Amino acid sequence: MGNHTLLKQINKLLVLKTILDNKTISRAKISKLVDLNKATVSNLTDELIKEGFVIEKGYGHSKGGRRPVLLEVNKNVGLIIGIDLGVNYIHLILTNFIGEIVWEKSANIRLGETQERILEVLFELIGEAIKVAPQTQKGILGIGIGVPGIVEKTSGIVLIAPNLRWKDVPLKAMVEERFNLPVYIDNEANAGALGEKWFGNWGDVSHLVYVSVGIGIGAGIVIGDEIYRGAKGFAGEVGHTTIDFNDDVCSCGNVGCLENFASERALLSLIQKIVESGWEDEYINKKNVDKLDASYIIDSAKLGSKVALHAIKDIANKLGIGIANLVNIFNPDIVIIGNKASFMGDLFLEELRRIVFKRSFITQYHHVRVEISKLKDRACVLGCVAMVISDMLAFPDYV
Repeated sequence: MGNHTLLKQINKLLVLKTILDNKTISRAKISKLVDLNKATVSNLTDELIKEGFVIEKGYGHSKGGRRPVLLEVNKNVGLIIGIDLGVNYIHLILTNFIGEIVWEKSANIRLGETQERILEVLFELIGEAIKVAPQTQKGILGIGIGVPGIVEKTSGIVLIAPNLRWKDVPLKAMVEERFNLPVYIDNEANAGALGEKWFGNWGDVSHLVYVSVGIGIGAGIVIGDEIYRGAKGFAGEVGHTTIDFNDDVCSCGNVGCLENFASERALLSLIQKIVESGWEDEYINKKNVDKLDASYIIDSAKLGSKVALHAIKDIANKLGIGIANLVNIFNPDIVIIGNKASFMGDLFLEELRRIVFKRSFITQYHHVRVEISKLKDRACVLGCVAMVISDMLAFPDYV
């Protein structure tokens, strides 16, 4: 793609995103907000109207001249499927063009399940979403999928997903062949960062780190409104940074990874050790410890379980060390915690902030917000929706 065409596509997405953020807006106001001249904005919006993505919606107030025509994103132009392909679940949403959820469904997956079975469940969910999709002008525009691993963006090959035990899986080609729809694939933390940037309502932040804490831990890094991928797309694997030289072997083959100390899997392991040491309560004890999941532990903490509260505080402490390192390296405006950790409550966030501010050199000179995702477990799926829109209309790394 030539430089002129690329710049035009980026500006076109910028205009569309500005209309989306402002609900209704005039061409003149767009021109001021995105720092493009009125003629350029007018040409781009005319193209978007012709393509069906934007509609004219009444008139604004006049300040002496002609009343400005207001623009609005055509939310019913088409539908998008967003999928969070987790380690122990698949979460799918079907949305309209502005990310409003039309239909939603999740399916649990047994840890260590075969690739064939995971794909079978994935295809069943996509097929069901297509079947229930209402009629729209352009039908289903595409499928976005977030995967807990390293993805080659262009080919859509999952190079490696340690917690799924996948290697060199051509997921994009497999889904496109099955459903004959455009498919866009990225690392789930990158998708989560995109979801927060598009739908999180965090204000005008250009430097953002989204940390996804589930069975594993990954980070989506936005620098200067662009997803940072590194030389080969491996950036953001914070879960596999070493914080203990002598710990157990991680799923990636390394020793002492952050995932071993601060993930959903680490929470379950810690609870087991606490109960084995003789500490238990009415919510968590020797009778039920082998049957617990992270959701039960989080709910128990909210009901006052001292075992659960102690474990969650410890997880926050360890995660805070990893995030302090991220803050020192990338100097973001905001760090957003998502996935399962977004449900862990005020004690978790309080301890996390304390450790980050204590251990981060940067926070002595620059205030960094550390927040829980407002989108909770929907950050990735909504990011996958945004991924379809941005990849469809412009250069994908600009958010």
